[in-house]
Amino acid sequence: MTESISSLRIKGKLRPENVLYVGCTHIPFEHKHYLEFCKEIQSRCKCDQVVHLGDLVDNHSISYHEHDPNGWAPLTEMEETDKHLEKWFKAFPNLYLCRGNHDLLVDRKGKTVGLPRRCFQKFRDIWNLPKGWIDGFEFTIHGVRSIHGTKRSGKLAHVNLAIESMSSAVMAHLHSNLGVNYLSQSGGETFGMAIGCGVDQEKYAFAYGVDSRYKNVVGCGVTTDNGKNAQVFPMRL
Repeated sequence: MTESISSLRIKGKLRPENVLYVGCTHIPFEHKHYLEFCKEIQSRCKCDQVVHLGDLVDNHSISYHEHDPNGWAPLTEMEETDKHLEKWFKAFPNLYLCRGNHDLLVDRKGKTVGLPRRCFQKFRDIWNLPKGWIDGFEFTIHGVRSIHGTKRSGKLAHVNLAIESMSSAVMAHLHSNLGVNYLSQSGGETFGMAIGCGVDQEKYAFAYGVDSRYKNVVGCGVTTDNGKNAQVFPMRL
């Protein structure tokens, strides 16, 4: 059994210079073993900091994809999401969350029907994010830029992100991308890292991608040595 993160922290076995990057979870449609996998990698790599790269929740019932008529109604999906989130909150009491395009669906739907922002709660209030979860659109930790990656595409999206950022960078969003590419830029050696996702491809929420040429790759990523090195970890399904 993986030792608890709080226990590892108390024993000084976690290192603040090491960061775990978690991919798109699309809760409640995440892979049933993904949380334990991320905890295992965090423990193995001694990561004291955690960044979730967005699409924490799926919001399938209010999305712009074609809806499954046999799927959950919006309230039922939210209640199921709450149950799953409790496990993530407990596993990672402190976390940086980059908001993804699925996380923003409530605001997007509001604009579609013409409702002003005051009609809606903030994202963190909708899902009761714990105080230890800091949410925003991007973060830079140890010189490594992390964003969700909305509107970026292609197998080299993470490389282009690093080039544009003029720094090392990490992204998710593209579920079929998992890998690290090192670059030599004017500021020195940098890398672009794509960390795949944490979803269950068989769930009805992902039926829109059934004919996609590229399939989901479940995994996560880690940076060590204050952002100097990066590594990805595929989860063997």
